[in-house]
Amino acid sequence: MSKTYESTPAKRVAFLGLGVMGYPMAGHLQRAGHQVTVYNRTAAKAAQWVGEYGGSSDVTPEAAAKDADIVFACVGNDDDLRAVTTGERGAFVGMKHGAIFVDHTTASAEVARELSTEARQLGLQFIDAPVSGGNLGAINGALTVMCGGDAAAFATIQPVAMAFSKAVTLLGESGAGQLAKMVNQICIAGLVQGLAEAIAFGENAGLDMKAVLGVIGKGAAQSWQMDNRGPTMVDGKFDFGFAVDWMRKDLGLVLDEAKRNGSRLPVTALVDQFYADVQALGGQRWDTSSLIKRLR
Repeated sequence: MSKTYESTPAKRVAFLGLGVMGYPMAGHLQRAGHQVTVYNRTAAKAAQWVGEYGGSSDVTPEAAAKDADIVFACVGNDDDLRAVTTGERGAFVGMKHGAIFVDHTTASAEVARELSTEARQLGLQFIDAPVSGGNLGAINGALTVMCGGDAAAFATIQPVAMAFSKAVTLLGESGAGQLAKMVNQICIAGLVQGLAEAIAFGENAGLDMKAVLGVIGKGAAQSWQMDNRGPTMVDGKFDFGFAVDWMRKDLGLVLDEAKRNGSRLPVTALVDQFYADVQALGGQRWDTSSLIKRLR
């Protein structure tokens, strides 16, 4: 990691969840000079992290969160999030009065609002803060973080979260971060499907698609997906981070929220089913650009 860290006052922090995102994110916090205690359901992973970065680990979220100024988390889903916050030996029990819980899980806006209310009742603060940028963004400390919650709490956590981010932005009250992440996933779903169709079309027409992408990537069709996943789609390589299983989880959240707020998402719903086709092909852990597999 070659990240350059801004000078910020050191904090006592905890990080709950050392998956493909959380592991490097917690590492950046430690390297930025904060005093980090980690927790992971698999204790061996926490021990590995301590061996690599220093800091310390604990055996429950409650114990890890004790005395922390800020508790960060990045777990799997709504139920996992409830387990590490309000479940038995959850972090909310161990956190000191006024401490802030920052949730980087991609979860529902509903659970963000629920846990924000529970946190307030306990004298705590809660920020929903899902991220975009994938595993590579986490490793490079270049994530984009979309936040919802109290402005004063956000002002406290923002400079700390910059240890693993390139942008940390408050977008509204509790739940706004999760809703913004849903907007992000809607955009990605349509972009990747369009790119997949374009590449398959060009290949069927006999074009050199890497050359074509190099040309059109300098014009109005340019996107991050085209620049970073277009060439790897041409090569049939699909091991670049964000997995199909995770995308389907995220799109499920999107479609559930769309039912609640009355949005019509015909393209997103269709792409979600295309990802189900990829899962049926055995591509659960292929990255999201594997949509092209359906078209070849």
